[in-house]
Amino acid sequence: MAKGTHEFAADPRNDSILISINGELVPRADARISVFDSGFILGDGVWEGLRLHNGGIAFLDQHLERLYEGARAIDMDIGLTPDELTRRLFDCLDGNAMTSDVHIRLMVTRGVKATPYQDPRVTITPATIVIIPEYKLADPAIKERGISLFTVHVRRGAPDVQDPKLNSHSKLNCITACIQATRAGADEALMLDPHGFVATCNSTHFFIVRRGEVWTSSGDYCLAGITRANVIALCRDNDIAVFERNFSLAQVYGADEAFVTGTFAGLTPVREVDGRMIGHPTTGSRGNPLTAKLDALYARLIEDSAVRP
Repeated sequence: MAKGTHEFAADPRNDSILISINGELVPRADARISVFDSGFILGDGVWEGLRLHNGGIAFLDQHLERLYEGARAIDMDIGLTPDELTRRLFDCLDGNAMTSDVHIRLMVTRGVKATPYQDPRVTITPATIVIIPEYKLADPAIKERGISLFTVHVRRGAPDVQDPKLNSHSKLNCITACIQATRAGADEALMLDPHGFVATCNSTHFFIVRRGEVWTSSGDYCLAGITRANVIALCRDNDIAVFERNFSLAQVYGADEAFVTGTFAGLTPVREVDGRMIGHPTTGSRGNPLTAKLDALYARLIEDSAVRP
């Protein structure tokens, strides 16, 4: 079975974690929300994936900025200031005595409804805020081997349909793309924009390397990825030519290297797209020197960016 960038080894410590539900720490087995919650009924909410590293959360300010921007876009009041939400995050982590190698899912929904209906005006409680921290490390074998991608028919939509920049709970677009890629035997889906240019993957952002240049999509039809933005900045800070631009599948198939980015696994090499081997077919991730260089630069950036207020 194909395994994507989110593959991890099970950790028995996760069986007894405490989950924060509206500020209350609850054992994993007892964690519950209402069946009338907006997130359960409609996928009405926004979320962030965060990494705890050496006692601090990496790129915390960037993640909170995206969360609050998404909440404003859907006219949802989170009910806490960023500082208050930060304290709640660390209260949950401290309650679990966690310091590193932890992935955090921070979810905010519009709250509980009086009846199962989409209109926000039937919401009768403040926002629901859930924090799930788990011990999770990306499987190093995935990075060594590289992943395979399959280009799916499911497109990233235009912003006047459902803005792809919203990190919302409504993920069916990406889920259907993931299903098609999985059925094709690939690790993840590569998705095109409405014009046929490469946009992003179903759960990560996509980059190619051509003649020493790093290319990624224009960004018009993908989430404003935190890791994506930091990799672009690393390129610019280290005199690596980088471009946000439209490019086609033909240019992907002829790339020297390819990789994907995400909060959970950082940078992961892509070995194959639609059955075409990318780069040198016999050396795996070792045949991707620029990807390896950026991966090392990103690891150092994580060390510097993990903060605890």
